[in-house]
Amino acid sequence: MDSWLTSVGLPVALAIVMLGLGLGLTWADFRRVAAYPVLVLVALGCQVVVLPAICFGLVLAFGLRPELAVGMMLLAASPGGTTANLYSHLFGGHVAVNVTLTAVNSVLAVVTLPLVVNLSADYFLSDSRSVGLQFDKVLQVFAIVLVPVALGMAIRARVPALADRLATPVKVLSVVVLVAVIAGAVVKERANLADYFLAVGAIVLLFNVVSLAVGYGVPRLVGVGRPESIATGMEIGIHNSTLAIAVAISPSLLDDTRIAIPAAVYGIVMFFTAAAFGYLVNRRSGPATVVAS
Repeated sequence: MDSWLTSVGLPVALAIVMLGLGLGLTWADFRRVAAYPVLVLVALGCQVVVLPAICFGLVLAFGLRPELAVGMMLLAASPGGTTANLYSHLFGGHVAVNVTLTAVNSVLAVVTLPLVVNLSADYFLSDSRSVGLQFDKVLQVFAIVLVPVALGMAIRARVPALADRLATPVKVLSVVVLVAVIAGAVVKERANLADYFLAVGAIVLLFNVVSLAVGYGVPRLVGVGRPESIATGMEIGIHNSTLAIAVAISPSLLDDTRIAIPAAVYGIVMFFTAAAFGYLVNRRSGPATVVAS
């Protein structure tokens, strides 16, 4: 189920793109994020508390089979992936917010992901399965996100003219990477797509749309600016499906491909819903500024 494209190709490609994103960031961007604690607290609250609660309600409402129910909860507990940073960049989000939230969420997931999944397994499954703390996955996210971004920021700090010249080619590369990933994912899983979508397609799509709406709408309600809200929308709405699949199929963890089905479907659906979300929020005219404090 988990292909080389998603487990190796996508992280490597996104790491390269993250280098480009770092070219447009300075330390002042992160200082501005730290100046608005409401933004960070609201985003983390939505990610850690609100979405798992919503997902649990959806699972009960849809009456999913036990393994699929645990798979949905595993997906909800997974932190934002590096793809969120890329989409935020493409659709005018505050990328520094994404980078910061991805880093913080990855650390929190060491505790929150096993907690949510273990409680879900106890509730839905008759057997006993547990998930250990995924320190290696946390380190992987840090390597993919922070190291390339730090390198890009170093280039901007030392050679700003070069960083400016690379901005447009990097955005073009971002689009090419996304198209390649979408096409590759569809081709790789074409034999199983019908069965997967019949099983969980509706709930995955609904959960993805709700995640994007919560991630964007809640910050806006508390006075957060549009670029920052786009960033949180992408961060909260695009979960790390590769991490969820790895936890589900790992022989030392849940070891059940059925649990990985929601994340596999989500890994395809999210590309289209996130693009539609980015297009819709960008139809609103006029820049917004952060007013939360």
